[in-house]
Amino acid sequence: MKRILKSGWYPMDWIKVKDSKDIENLLSKFGGFHDSCLKELYMWTESYVDKSLSMGISPELGTNVRILFQRQYRDPSAIELLFEGVTQFHIVPRPDSIIYGAKLILHEGFFYWADEYGWEPEDYILGTDNWLSAESLKWREVSSWMGKQNRYGVIKEG
Repeated sequence: MKRILKSGWYPMDWIKVKDSKDIENLLSKFGGFHDSCLKELYMWTESYVDKSLSMGISPELGTNVRILFQRQYRDPSAIELLFEGVTQFHIVPRPDSIIYGAKLILHEGFFYWADEYGWEPEDYILGTDNWLSAESLKWREVSSWMGKQNRYGVIKEG
């Protein structure tokens, strides 16, 4: 049984993307990202400095990225992607942030997501599209996260 949070949102389990069939199912479920936008992005690494100022570094690819997407359709209206073991990451801010169709592929053992349907992994030198690659990918529906409110937290000075 899932626990209900105070917000009324039921936390959904992450769905692991394992192969091309899972990718097709995700793209079908979210309409190929048509008329969507990248609302928020959160990146973190496994590296840190502890209280004694010792550095902790993961021997693995320790960079992870969570991305919140919202779209102008229902069922679902918002999803979150979790990329683990990020190998490359390229974001270009631009005024027109509408995604008309995204690409999600499994290529040479890595998951690639790009905000342009025609993008190919060899196109990364062009530098005009948002894209990333990672060792693994999970997703979940978060349709209750619609709207302007930030979900990954806001830094408060104080």
